[in-house]
Amino acid sequence: MNEILLLNGILVNEGRVFESDLLIRGDRIERIDPDLSHIPVNKVIDLNGSYVLPGLIDDQVHLREPGMTHKGTILSESQAAICGGVTSFLEMPNTSPPTITLKAIEDKKNRANGNSFANYGFYLGATNDNLEDIKNISKNDACGIKVFMGASTGNMLVDDHEALENIFRYSPLIIATHCEDSPTIWKNEKIFKERYTSNLSIEHHPSIRSEEACFKSSSLAVGLAKKYDSRLHVLHLSTKKELGLFSKGDLIDKKITAEACVHHLWFDESDYASLGNKIKCNPSIKSIIDKKALINAVNEDIIDIIATDHAPHTLEEKKQPYLLAPSGLPLVQHSLLMLLQYYHQGLFSLEKIVSKACHNPARLFSIKERGFLREGFYADIVVADLSKKHDISKENLRYKCGWSPLEGLSMSSSVIMTVLNGKIVSQNGKILGTAEGRELEFNYD
Repeated sequence: MNEILLLNGILVNEGRVFESDLLIRGDRIERIDPDLSHIPVNKVIDLNGSYVLPGLIDDQVHLREPGMTHKGTILSESQAAICGGVTSFLEMPNTSPPTITLKAIEDKKNRANGNSFANYGFYLGATNDNLEDIKNISKNDACGIKVFMGASTGNMLVDDHEALENIFRYSPLIIATHCEDSPTIWKNEKIFKERYTSNLSIEHHPSIRSEEACFKSSSLAVGLAKKYDSRLHVLHLSTKKELGLFSKGDLIDKKITAEACVHHLWFDESDYASLGNKIKCNPSIKSIIDKKALINAVNEDIIDIIATDHAPHTLEEKKQPYLLAPSGLPLVQHSLLMLLQYYHQGLFSLEKIVSKACHNPARLFSIKERGFLREGFYADIVVADLSKKHDISKENLRYKCGWSPLEGLSMSSSVIMTVLNGKIVSQNGKILGTAEGRELEFNYD
């Protein structure tokens, strides 16, 4: 049996930071105790005071398979994930073909089986006319229903109000929404095209995909959720104004929850000048006021989850003119390092990071026996050295697209080891073993 004893770690779990050893047997955490050094096991690792966290659960990624594998694959992007300490992901439906039927979900699961280095779950995408697929989805077939309430993904836009009403009325699973109002965006784009003609550029992106567009759509989603008593999770908030739609408190007491993504917490509109289309995303990165408000909302427990919206595109695609360049950026390898950088800056506590990136995704989606350092739970673990610098460079990127908007930055922490289902799968940025990620199990009530 696989046995690993982690000695002299500093564990971050369930609101506590404490010194302890941790024993892994098989695929589970068997014991957490400050004095386990006497136990004979196959493999002993002295962590010498490195920090031990539950593996991160990223509830919003785009891995591009099937249909866009020149950008990324389940294999390549799951390797990037585990090198960054992300041990489980929930993947979005806007692939080609889109994941809007149970058959399409099964296809993705078959692709992930034996190819994913991280554990996996998949959303069923909503359309204007797949209500029966939504009604009939089983609670272990998908992690949730993804609704694009904005012009972000072509034919997956749900813009028929009756269809929206029925999705919120009948969905048996959590409804996760991308909230931007399409008519507002189209109106803004028309105005800016006329005003700037050939000078239209990425700096105009937050004015086109504006605060108004976000708030109008988020308000609609929250209103529908309240009307039908739906379980709603609003993804990637980007504005201060939207925060007023959500309540403070523990996720367990909420039926309407909110997510922030690391890029909206990290960048602001001043970064367009140096990074250009590399940070073009939907919803757009906005003002420093919005960024600071999102950071405060994480600490005030208005925002419940932190994720990435990892969305790789090739550099050639990003180099196109502003209107032609696709939206999205690769982030899943570096989300933990970004959050730990904010810990070093005094913006987030370690306990808050673990709550938002590990515990709460597991709680919201009722993921079985993951997201916590608990005896009897799966051994999905990330070990970080908070005093070891990590320089982000093209040479150590794992993304298939081969670039990152963070290139050239020096982070104050390093991910030194990732354990998945009891096995060490990554160490100091190197992949170990084979792709043994498992399908996530959900324990919905």
